[in-house]
Amino acid sequence: MSKSLAERLSAGPVRARVRQARILTLDIETTPNLAWVWGQWGQNISLDQMVEQTRMMCFVAKWYDEDEGMFFGEDTMTREEMVRKAWDLLDEADIVVHFNGKTFDMKHLNREFLLLGLTPPRPYREVDLLQVVKRQFRFTSNKLQNIVTQLGIGSKTPHTGFQMWIDCMNGNREAWKLMRKYNLQDVRVTEMLYDYLRPWIPGHPHLGLFEGREWCCPNCGHKKLKRNGTVKTAVTVYANYVCKKCGKQIRANHRKAAVTSRESR
Repeated sequence: MSKSLAERLSAGPVRARVRQARILTLDIETTPNLAWVWGQWGQNISLDQMVEQTRMMCFVAKWYDEDEGMFFGEDTMTREEMVRKAWDLLDEADIVVHFNGKTFDMKHLNREFLLLGLTPPRPYREVDLLQVVKRQFRFTSNKLQNIVTQLGIGSKTPHTGFQMWIDCMNGNREAWKLMRKYNLQDVRVTEMLYDYLRPWIPGHPHLGLFEGREWCCPNCGHKKLKRNGTVKTAVTVYANYVCKKCGKQIRANHRKAAVTSRESR
C-alpha cells in the first residue's frame, strides 16, 4: 500500500543525490522602475517619464548537491561581474529550478546577458515550481510563502518591505545583510519545495539520462521501482510502476497488450 502524503511529509524531503546532473536552484531580486508620474492610480507611464529602468540587483544560486547557496550582489561586486557569474552558472547547469522563473527571473537574466553583449548560455531544462503548483493543485494562494507554510517545510524571511529595496539601493549595509538573508532563504525553501513536489512534476527531465541509467525514476533518479498495476489508454495497456523513494507513478514505455478494430484474417 502506498504511503499517504502526510506520511511522506513527516518522513522529510525526498533527497536523491544525483551526482551527474547539475541541478541549480536560482532566485533573483530586481530594482523597481523609477519614473515621474502625475498621480497614484490609473497611470499610463511613457518612456519619457522613465528616469531609471529596472535591473537585477542581486541573486542567489544553489547547486542541489551542495549545502549552501551563493549570494552575488551589487554591494560586493560590479554589475558586469555579477551578470557574468550568473551566465557562468547557467552555462554549467543541466536543470534550473525556480519559482515563477519562466516569466520573471530567466527573462530578466536574458536581458542582462543581452545588454552585456553575451550570447545565450549552454541549453538547460527549466523546472518552474509555480507552474507545477498551478497545474496540479488549487491552493487559496499560489504565493511561495503560502505553499511552503501549508506544507510545513519552512518560511520566507520577514523583512522591512519596499523599504529594504530602497535602503539597499542607497548602499545601507544593514539592509544588504537582510537582503542577503532573504534571498538565500527564498532559494532554500524553493529547493525544499522542489523535493516535495517531485512526484507531481510532469515532464521532469529524465535523470536517468545524466546517470546513464535506463531504468530508474525519471524525477528523482532512484533505482528501486515497484510494480503498481497497469495503465490503460484508449487502445493499449502498459505496465505501471511507483518509485519507492519519491512516489512518482511511472508508466512503462513498452505495451503489454493492444486492441484493434480490424478483423483478423
